[in-house]
Amino acid sequence: MSTMYGSQAYAKVGLESNVMSASPHKLITLLFDGALSALMRADIFIQQGDTVAKGNAITKAIRIINSGLQASLDMQKGGEVSQNLAQLYDYMVRKLLHVNLYNDRETLAQITELLRGIADSWKQIGEDAPGQAKAG
Repeated sequence: MSTMYGSQAYAKVGLESNVMSASPHKLITLLFDGALSALMRADIFIQQGDTVAKGNAITKAIRIINSGLQASLDMQKGGEVSQNLAQLYDYMVRKLLHVNLYNDRETLAQITELLRGIADSWKQIGEDAPGQAKAG
C-alpha cells in the first residue's frame, strides 16, 4: 500500500466516523464544507487548465447542493426560508453549469461566496436551535 493510498484511506475512515457520529446540524455543516471545498478545487483546476478535474469538482459540488443541501430542506416546517434556499440552490446549480462550460472564475467566486454566506449563517444557528435538523 502506497503512502498516498494509506493517507486517503485514513482520511476516508475519519470522514465516515464524523458522519456516523454527527448530529443533523453537523451533517449539514459537513455538506457545506464539502461543497465549498469542491468549489475551491474547481477554481484551482480552472487556473491549471485541468478540464477533467474541474468538471469532477463542479459535479461534486452540484451533487452536494442538489442531493444534500436541497434535499435536506423541510418545505413544510421551513416555510419561506426553505423556499428561498431552494431557489438559491437552483440558481447556484445553473450558474455552476455555466462555470463548467465557460471556465468563468468570476461567477465561480460569486457562487462560492454566496454558499459561504449561507454556511456561515447555518454555523451561527448552533446545535440547539429548535427545528434545525432539516433546515439546511
